[in-house]
Amino acid sequence: MIKKSVFLILISLFGACLPGIAQNQETGAWYIYFGNARFRNSPLSIHAEAQYRNHNIIGDLEQLLLRTGLQYNLKDNLATFTAGYGFVRSEPEGSDNRSATTENRIYQEALLRQGIGRVRLIHRFRYEQRFIADQDFRTRYRYALFINIPVNQKNMTKKAWYVALYNEVFINGQKINNGPVFDRDRVYAALGYMISDKLGLQAGYMSQILETKSKGQLQLSLHHNFRL
Repeated sequence: MIKKSVFLILISLFGACLPGIAQNQETGAWYIYFGNARFRNSPLSIHAEAQYRNHNIIGDLEQLLLRTGLQYNLKDNLATFTAGYGFVRSEPEGSDNRSATTENRIYQEALLRQGIGRVRLIHRFRYEQRFIADQDFRTRYRYALFINIPVNQKNMTKKAWYVALYNEVFINGQKINNGPVFDRDRVYAALGYMISDKLGLQAGYMSQILETKSKGQLQLSLHHNFRL
């Protein structure tokens, strides 16, 4: 019954997304690598992340994001605390390289993990300090809820298929150009497969909702955990 329920949830979510994909002429694509390297016999780990975002499916760069951080993990693995740095290069749609803007970003975050039966929940709280070229210093608060549900197995282990969902809200620390404090909201649904116990692949669709518009993003991401 659980497997059937999860399958029906997945079909419903993607059924809701497909009309938006078909009708949205601005659908883009994100290609992402997430890596976490844990030091042996240590609570410390290193996070590494690369995101290549396109205005379209491929060829028109929207944003290149490189992020890293030093993490401290509690012994029970129920919480992880991170301090890190990110570099972001953004380009307007259809532009050349001369129109690009760059950003240096410092961030602090806390990940809190929960398990309810086979459902895996992660709460992520992040605070960012943003230094964007030729713009005023700004900050941003982010909260994300991630949900992973194994379908054919009880745990997220090798050969497990799983449903991946998340919702993330962005709140500006100050008004920008007298605009709203709300920055954006992201809603995501995907199907994932565990290639090994430490390596997973996800393919999904995200709707990014701004104050005046929304845009769809196809996403392909690789999730890699290993020990040093």
